[in-house]
Amino acid sequence: MSSQDKNAECIQITETVLRLYVLLNQYLDRCHDQAAKEAFPESEFQEHLQATRAKAAELLATNRVVKDKVAVESERILQVGADCMAEASESGLKEQVAKEREALRMKTLTISDLLAVFRSV
Repeated sequence: MSSQDKNAECIQITETVLRLYVLLNQYLDRCHDQAAKEAFPESEFQEHLQATRAKAAELLATNRVVKDKVAVESERILQVGADCMAEASESGLKEQVAKEREALRMKTLTISDLLAVFRSV
């Protein structure tokens, strides 16, 4: 595989993981923001989220540790979001959502920077 092909593969993986983290953040936004829910119908959002999760799992299949880490993290965020939607007034859940959103924000910024580096090579 040429270095150009390898770089294209790295870009594709990075774009997909970045998209997944953006969608997970949007999922958490939908917990408290009715406008976010209305802007993108739930069924379409879920379809896009599941397709992105599947694509990320496929692309990360060569590295089981990272693949499993992303899968566990995604499940945790989806569970926190589901709990939040079910029990909107519980402050402990709001704190957990805030923590997850901050972690996603930092990862998104980092992955975005990494993607910029890959694209510049």
